[in-house]
Amino acid sequence: MSKKQMKFENALEELEKIVKELEGHELDLDRSIALFEKGMELSSFCHKKLGEAEKKIQILMKKADGSLELKPFVPEE
Repeated sequence: MSKKQMKFENALEELEKIVKELEGHELDLDRSIALFEKGMELSSFCHKKLGEAEKKIQILMKKADGSLELKPFVPEE
């Protein structure tokens, strides 16, 4: 599946599998590096998707006069 077609949930699931494999087995160096590289790609993809979603989120806020106003989502830190 190409990155364009991949869904966030699928990428996250695959990333979790990679982490478990890296943590749970004694792997040879080449396999470890390959898994690490794939994990970094998936991590970057997930981070990008979350950023895109965050930009799209808007909250409807009721103004004092009763009308609704769209405001961008601002995450709490």
